Amino acid sequence: MSLYARRRRRNILAKGLAFAGTAFGLGWLALILGVLFYEGVSGLSLAVFTEMTPPPGSAGGLLNAIVGSLIMTVLAVLIGTPIGILAGTYLAEYGRHDRLSTIVRFINDILLSAPSIVIGLFIYEVMVAPMGHFSGWAGAVALAVIVIPVVVRTTEDMLNLVPNALREAAASIGMPRSIAIRNISYRAARAGMITGVLLAVARISGETAPLLFTALNNQFWSANLHAPMPSLPVVIFQFALSPYKDWQNLAWTGALIITMSVLVLSITARALAAKSRSS
Repeated sequence: MSLYARRRRRNILAKGLAFAGTAFGLGWLALILGVLFYEGVSGLSLAVFTEMTPPPGSAGGLLNAIVGSLIMTVLAVLIGTPIGILAGTYLAEYGRHDRLSTIVRFINDILLSAPSIVIGLFIYEVMVAPMGHFSGWAGAVALAVIVIPVVVRTTEDMLNLVPNALREAAASIGMPRSIAIRNISYRAARAGMITGVLLAVARISGETAPLLFTALNNQFWSANLHAPMPSLPVVIFQFALSPYKDWQNLAWTGALIITMSVLVLSITARALAAKSRSS
């Protein structure tokens, strides 16, 4: 009986510590989000989405930064998604047990955990320095490098969940492997693959360090990809460090916009993932 009582006490202690750790983490998260909403909501207005970033002491918004971020994010997804899907398809369909696949998976895991500032420095060396200037293209490529490993991992995982019986049925009727992958495997894993793309977009939405090394920033409206391009994360970084109260307020508002965007993308990705599991 004493042994049972001792185990029960240990179980209660372990559960208590687990709940305390959870409450501690959630408490800080709630505090951060509370401060963000309190500071950010007060600055929300139509001008934030219709006016350019202002000089100190003037009214303005974040239109150029938002548009610049959208342009580079879309380009990064267009560059990184096909590469990630093709690489994930090779790992899951063609070289599942090859030695090369093991090496590719290892490198992909390193890229997944690599600091984004290192990626930004790499793109600076291979693109910005040879061109002699910062550019939106360099920023998009840096973000694309972050997109690729996320899409590779999710594509491989989703394709591995497709039953082999479907592939065998396609092979039994003489269907070429490429057509079977496109018409059967991709269709079965479509929701999960889209989830991976959404997670990649959420991953790059708030990246600041790689853009500081590549796209830099621009206080004015600019859609020229061959010149420095504004972006919302970099504007938040610069405005938050400034001594001007109006810039700091815009930084809080921009942080709220990014947070809500990532939240919407994450909820959508979760919903699609649940749909793919249920189907």
